Amino acid sequence: MPVYQQADSELILSLTVSNGWLTNVRHCLSSHFNQRPAEVVIDLLVIHNISLPPAQFGGGHIEAFFQGRLDTSVHPFFETIKDLRVSSHFLVMRTGEVLQFVSCDDRAWHAGVSEWQGQENCNDFSIGIELEGTDDIPYEEVQYQSLASLTKTLMLAYPQITPERIVGHSDIAPERKTDPGPAFNWSYFRRLLDGE
Repeated sequence: MPVYQQADSELILSLTVSNGWLTNVRHCLSSHFNQRPAEVVIDLLVIHNISLPPAQFGGGHIEAFFQGRLDTSVHPFFETIKDLRVSSHFLVMRTGEVLQFVSCDDRAWHAGVSEWQGQENCNDFSIGIELEGTDDIPYEEVQYQSLASLTKTLMLAYPQITPERIVGHSDIAPERKTDPGPAFNWSYFRRLLDGE
């Protein structure tokens, strides 16, 4: 379970990394991963959004989807994604809870066909964080707080991830993806990273 400490009436998530796994978060192991290429440097963080069914929150469907156990009878949309094998390293819920599905040292399947600054296949060298949300519904304050704490922790554990190498899915796959969308307040998130 996550550990929260009260500070300035905001919830701050206390995290540390051990062997690619964060302590104090719920681990929901996914088989949707493989090994990164040898000698790869983890130096990119990709922020996404997801909601299942679309624009609906809660229910545990994202967790089930990333673990390959989504019940397609629950909603007609689920039938359209039943054959996809997708995962992310992390999911930040609307409540601020952080779930981890894949070790950061392994290659989660979050980016798809992608490129950043001349490097293709961003899954090889990135860590993926999904926010429970949509492009056009504002994210929760507690999600920003948890995302900032998670990001700071990852930047300490993987120092090649710098603020300039934190991007959206839309930045690495602009022909296909729009997330985290206009609802995501990049300037506010970056201020949180700076400690404001």
